[in-house]
Amino acid sequence: MSKHEQLMNQSLRANALNTVRQMEGFSLYEDSVHEDGSNLLCIAKKGNDKYLMVLPREGKEPESDFDGEVVQVGKNAVLKCELTHENANFLRSKFDFTNAVRIGKMDSYGFGDRLGNASPAHLRAVRGTGFKPVLAQQSIRELERTNRTPEEVMDAASWAVFQEGYHLGFGADGDHLKTTDDIDVMVKAGYTMFTIDPSDFVVNEVKTMDSEKLKTDFEKLPWNKLEDKPEAFLKRLKTEEVQLRSGLSISVSENEILQGMVKYGRVIAHTKQMANYLADKYPDHPVELELSVDETEAPTTLFEHYLVASELDRLGVELVSLAPRFCGDFEKGIDFKGDLEQFRKEYVEHLAIADTFGGYKLSIHSGSDKFSVYEVVGALDLGAVHIKTAGTSYLEALRTIAVCKPDLFRDVMSFSIKRFNEDKKTYHISADISQIEDPAKVDEDELPEYLDDNHARQVLHVAYGSVLSGEFPEARNFKNQLMTALEEHEDLHYKNLLEHFDKHLRPFE
Repeated sequence: MSKHEQLMNQSLRANALNTVRQMEGFSLYEDSVHEDGSNLLCIAKKGNDKYLMVLPREGKEPESDFDGEVVQVGKNAVLKCELTHENANFLRSKFDFTNAVRIGKMDSYGFGDRLGNASPAHLRAVRGTGFKPVLAQQSIRELERTNRTPEEVMDAASWAVFQEGYHLGFGADGDHLKTTDDIDVMVKAGYTMFTIDPSDFVVNEVKTMDSEKLKTDFEKLPWNKLEDKPEAFLKRLKTEEVQLRSGLSISVSENEILQGMVKYGRVIAHTKQMANYLADKYPDHPVELELSVDETEAPTTLFEHYLVASELDRLGVELVSLAPRFCGDFEKGIDFKGDLEQFRKEYVEHLAIADTFGGYKLSIHSGSDKFSVYEVVGALDLGAVHIKTAGTSYLEALRTIAVCKPDLFRDVMSFSIKRFNEDKKTYHISADISQIEDPAKVDEDELPEYLDDNHARQVLHVAYGSVLSGEFPEARNFKNQLMTALEEHEDLHYKNLLEHFDKHLRPFE
């Protein structure tokens, strides 16, 4: 581009942006300005609502396939478009960077956004850290509990990267997928990362089985799906001594082999089936596969990790990441509980197994607020890591509410306490509601302290579905009230998220 053309473009850009600034009540997101042929596109906010603005050359009528309303501003006509699903689809067709991509085997950070308004702050937090952001990250369970669709989650991510001018690529994780139907809805919405949750196939009872029961269940495994025979499998594993990069040698007894395979044999078969389904039905869709075995009763042993990884490798299933069940307790919304030195030693060994089978990332699930774990992993600086958070962003939204709308926070806190005993059933947590002070009796300036208390954090964390679903009469309007308040106080909301995720990301510098 010549210097004259650059000056002309700068002049057009300045004129177009000045047009937005002349629109009464509108404020511009400076980083959202993008060129589209002879138009400039940007995002502007009026009140609590955001719009995509299509700005043509001065004196021209806007010509665009975005759906919107033409507004006259002086001599200029502007197309004001709502941030709808249809407009998000058209945005993705015009700007590649607003589509999710495969991230590969490099450090990545999952920023679950249950409300759909946190991703701009997530992007600001992740810039310059070396992590690739996974913005659209929702499990089927989370979608059901928040009454959102995969498309809504993806749209929020696309608008966020456009608003923030983030062109470096983001991932989209269909989390905890259990069926091929789950895969279908995520592919349709443009997700690229598929986290397989085979927890329904894990046999946790192997430790209590006698030898006869173990052998019987071992013989009954779906060996045709595993493309193997029990005799050949046993012979191979019994004669296989594994020397890992770390110096650890893995060798186990026949009983341990039987236990491992009975526990995880159907997991391996199911993962192979899901991987085949993706490859066969969607051969042209970008795919990266994560396996989650973190939701088991006992930590994943090194042999169990090796067994799963080696069998999937034999079956031709390539993983981008694997989430073991690490030692200690990874409870929701609070720091790690356990022996950090044991975690460090075992993490290194798990990394060595991952390195043996292609160097996939170790994935840390329930990663919200595990600051002591981040210090360990960051100090090791070995291999690649993927971290998943979700609830912590919801909690920081509530921190903002505690300051800006104290009565609303009191209502949400009280309702969450009421729902706790029911909502905690699907979680492993240690919160005790008897340790939480009645929010009706707490002064306004002390309400944010609930977000620094482990008991209150976990109660709020597990009750998010009840709060956001609209299912309960006393909570029917909670979500609308929360969204309105966060839109009114967006700067504070973003500030709280930035400060919180700086604590998450700083240990990896």
